[in-house]
Amino acid sequence: MTASPHSIELVIARHEEDLRWVRRVPTSVKVTVYNKGVSRPLTAELESRAGISVIPLPNKGREAHSYLTHLVERYGSLVPRMVFCQGHPFDHAPDFHARLRDLEGGDATPEPFLWYGFLEETDDLFGRRLFVPWSKNPKRQELRTGMLYEELFGEPSPEFFHFRGGAQFAVTREAVHRRPEEFYRRALELSTATPLAAHSYERIWDRLFGPPVIDPSTLGPSGVRYLKRIRRLEVEVGLGKSADSV
Repeated sequence: MTASPHSIELVIARHEEDLRWVRRVPTSVKVTVYNKGVSRPLTAELESRAGISVIPLPNKGREAHSYLTHLVERYGSLVPRMVFCQGHPFDHAPDFHARLRDLEGGDATPEPFLWYGFLEETDDLFGRRLFVPWSKNPKRQELRTGMLYEELFGEPSPEFFHFRGGAQFAVTREAVHRRPEEFYRRALELSTATPLAAHSYERIWDRLFGPPVIDPSTLGPSGVRYLKRIRRLEVEVGLGKSADSV
């Protein structure tokens, strides 16, 4: 059964990405763009479309700051199901349009959380498995995921985190409301106070709303599972290199 209007909201964290792809989003899906770029985010056609809004934000904290801003500002008026994505979601989720249609058409449900993406990965609390050797981290900086986890949840950090690369997911309103608004306000503070926090949040989004959803026993010996065959990435991991999806 097709979802009723605005029972689903697509939350887009945009910098300077081209959002013309939003034309293919079902019109029953509410779209909120958090814009951190300086260019015009929407075409005239999309600006006139009902159910689409643009909210400017300062360019800090990457997508984690945008997502958490939404959860804080809309905490009392969240729609039943939300999808959070980056301005160009297809690098990490090539099937993004199909996944969104499945959700809109009732063929998929978060219950309460769904990762979007084709690559399940494993990283440690310092990012030494994936983030440190990542090609886009030439300074070989470490993450503070363990510290952020402990400050946010008030308990010892796990040694490893299992996630789908890309920081894109769907979640239900009920799952968000399992924690009080103050929890998300603290998470929002940490998104800018903790160095490289967005990369740490990428690894723990599911834990903000409930228990982790990836069973590590389903991953390969390297802690990686491909949900579609990407030969370039398989070769890189096989050579001990980090895939460019961190």
